[in-house]
Amino acid sequence: MQSNARTTTKAGDALWYKDAILYQLHVKAFADSNNDGIGDFAGLTDRLDYVQELGVTTLWLQPFYPSPGRDDGYDIADYRRINPDFGTMRDFRRFITEAKRRGLQVIIELVVNHTSDQHSWFKRARRSKPHTDARNWYVWSDTDQRYLGTRIIFNDTEKSNWAWDPVAGAYYWHRFFSHQPDLNYDNPRVLWAMVQVMRRWLDMGVDGFRLDAIPYLCEREGTNNENLPETHAVIKKMRAALDASSPGRVLLAEANQSFPAIANGRCSCATTTSSRSKWSPTSSGIICGRPTLPTRARGSTSASAAGSRR
Repeated sequence: MQSNARTTTKAGDALWYKDAILYQLHVKAFADSNNDGIGDFAGLTDRLDYVQELGVTTLWLQPFYPSPGRDDGYDIADYRRINPDFGTMRDFRRFITEAKRRGLQVIIELVVNHTSDQHSWFKRARRSKPHTDARNWYVWSDTDQRYLGTRIIFNDTEKSNWAWDPVAGAYYWHRFFSHQPDLNYDNPRVLWAMVQVMRRWLDMGVDGFRLDAIPYLCEREGTNNENLPETHAVIKKMRAALDASSPGRVLLAEANQSFPAIANGRCSCATTTSSRSKWSPTSSGIICGRPTLPTRARGSTSASAAGSRR
């Protein structure tokens, strides 16, 4: 059953995000409806009146997908389902319906840079032959000496951006933890699949996405592999896909880029201090030159929101 909430985004106000008041929450930590010690969608739905009384206009949900839980849910094993600890898809639809009834928008987290190594895409890739389409959903190499100009983000736990996979007999690229292989956006099927994931959740009534780790989508030798023109091209394609099917939806981007990296005029920026482990002391909200809406992202990094074209 498809929710009709998709048509209720502030009655055609394409700039609803401009004055939005966002409340970021983790479903698992917010309200527990069945006393199992884990928050769930039923508990969150029961507390929507409280959220509304705070003056909040938009809920921003951190990852609630099936996950091994090695990075607080940011290691996603299935983009299309609900973690059973948090409830069912029926619970999610009821939550969306009740949120819309109260005039609340809903943005959900989508980790587009990488998956868990337990995702079916990666399991298929590591068992596929080199240079096949299935293998090329991720970034592979016969050596760990490529892209040496790229910083290691979690250098307190990771010694390289490459990890050896004995099943594939090759190294795979990861900008974060080694159990989070990076997707290969040079393969158009990856972008197509991610757009299908977005459309699935839009069809269920969400009003947009917070895109995690967005500067790292593409890799090029001789660069620092952050905020590349090729990455901007991928984001623009995502934005165009949403504009074509779901106008008025928002992309909220985690950027984690210092001003020198974005001083070329491509993007509008909002700056704050970052406390994320080992990251740059400044970070900026970016997304393809669209208007920005500063918020606080995961780990107190900044973010920006972009609406549809006017």
